[in-house]
Amino acid sequence: MLTRWGFTTVFDTASVLENTNNIRRRIEKGDVRGPRILTVGEPFYPKGGTPVYVKGFLEENHIASAEVQSMPQALERVRQQIKDGADGIKIFAGAITAEGVLPMPTDIAKAIVSEAHRAGKPVFAHPSNAEGIEVAIQSGVDVLAHTAPMSGDWTLAFAERLKAAHLALIPTLTLFDVEAKKAKVSAEENEMWIRQAVQELQAYSDAGGQILFGTDVGYIDQFDTAEEFTLMSRAGMSMQQILASLTTNPVERFGYSRHSGRIAKGMDADLVVLDGDPATDITAFSKVHQVIRRGKLIYPAR
Repeated sequence: MLTRWGFTTVFDTASVLENTNNIRRRIEKGDVRGPRILTVGEPFYPKGGTPVYVKGFLEENHIASAEVQSMPQALERVRQQIKDGADGIKIFAGAITAEGVLPMPTDIAKAIVSEAHRAGKPVFAHPSNAEGIEVAIQSGVDVLAHTAPMSGDWTLAFAERLKAAHLALIPTLTLFDVEAKKAKVSAEENEMWIRQAVQELQAYSDAGGQILFGTDVGYIDQFDTAEEFTLMSRAGMSMQQILASLTTNPVERFGYSRHSGRIAKGMDADLVVLDGDPATDITAFSKVHQVIRRGKLIYPAR
């Protein structure tokens, strides 16, 4: 799911923290080969806002919903998750329910973000629509975990506002193609969803906003990254900009630039060898020959 596609470090943006801690302990001990995993653990949903698409999974696996019940409970959860190993926090600024998109109250979001920042941890937001994006901006979130086709076109002025709020954007363009096909919408509507997400990415990239690569893999089962690179290119991003979204942008955003993200003496020796040249074929970023983490081969396993 990860090493095969060239990742030496990943930021998991929703999972059961205990499970993820077990997986990364096994990786660090050398029991299994894998990337460095950073995680937010369980996300924070607004009260009554467990997303419709995860309810069944939570019930089947007897997992309590991570809804925010009160301000004190939310703050205590932030502190506890960080104590238990979370490297960041994720809020659902806009949660998709059976009744529509439910925004997280701005005062609750602000309190969660402040508590995470007090501990030096970044905060991600799932926006869903324009109201969710507004909650993210007002609360001081660091990273939008998705573009938001329901929010409509992003104007230059809006993109500049996001940039002024120092927000990074993870496009997850492939997600909308997967969701459209799951919903069995027409090919025309599918294209409309994708076109909207691509427009938002293009607006923010053109404005000089920071772009971080991500696909929402784990929630979706499409591991192949080729479509994401193709759609990012369709949004006008150059090979160098896409490369930065995979390397220098994330290490800068998350504070690892002194020892990771580039090839130089004294760095971590996290390297990806490709079977093609992305300067001539952007999908070559998905054609991975070898992945080396801290100087050791982690893909292919030999």
